[in-house]
Amino acid sequence: MHSSLEPIETVLIVDDDVGARLALSNLLRSVDLRVLLFASAEELLAITPPEGPTCLVLDVRLKGLSGLALQSILVQGRRALPIIFISGYADVPMAVGAMKAGAVDFIEKPFRDQEMLEAVREALKIDIARYKRLRAADDLRQKYVSLTPRERDVMALVTCGLLNKQVADRLGLSVVTVKIHRRQVMRKMTAGSFAELVRMKELVEIAVLPRHMPDGIPAVTYVDNASPRLELQSENEVCGVHFKMPSSGGGVNLE
Repeated sequence: MHSSLEPIETVLIVDDDVGARLALSNLLRSVDLRVLLFASAEELLAITPPEGPTCLVLDVRLKGLSGLALQSILVQGRRALPIIFISGYADVPMAVGAMKAGAVDFIEKPFRDQEMLEAVREALKIDIARYKRLRAADDLRQKYVSLTPRERDVMALVTCGLLNKQVADRLGLSVVTVKIHRRQVMRKMTAGSFAELVRMKELVEIAVLPRHMPDGIPAVTYVDNASPRLELQSENEVCGVHFKMPSSGGGVNLE
């Protein structure tokens, strides 16, 4: 049984054979997995996949949109679900193509129950890792959003290796004020050490901020395909590079 704090693991089954669909559903529900059933690829595309760990058991040959065509659509979309293909008419080129496109497994019908359960567990393991990364990124994002604009400025500079005195000079603040902001940053980000704060800043730049921040929160910008950097609230240098804040909507200007 799942506790209220654990994410629900879901298996989506797409198979136009109602008997096969129900038999597989009963197998997976017997090991405490949530199962959602679909008779066609079109039915699956009409819903939003669950947010928690999810995988897809997909028949290759379907009426209408084929399983391989559905895989292509999902791969190009925002949520590429781990896929286990099943088929009673599989051939080697078909299986190879599906695996190259990212399928977790390709199982021929009829299959052993244990074979299917092991494949589903492996697929869910992949999506559980994705889910944990998203949760960690969201937690880090919330911490970053809680910082004041000046605290974000201080965080950007100190994690580049600048001393408190240098940060104070760059921002026109007293050293005492910088120290206060720095302590607040450490507390709000729940960083256990300065090295951990540096790692957090790197994760914020790479995984959290890009173009998904609320109004008024600095976004990551890119200059000539360079690494992403946090924008400051005013004209400043970050890691030795002089950035000038754009007036609106544009990228950072290098001077």
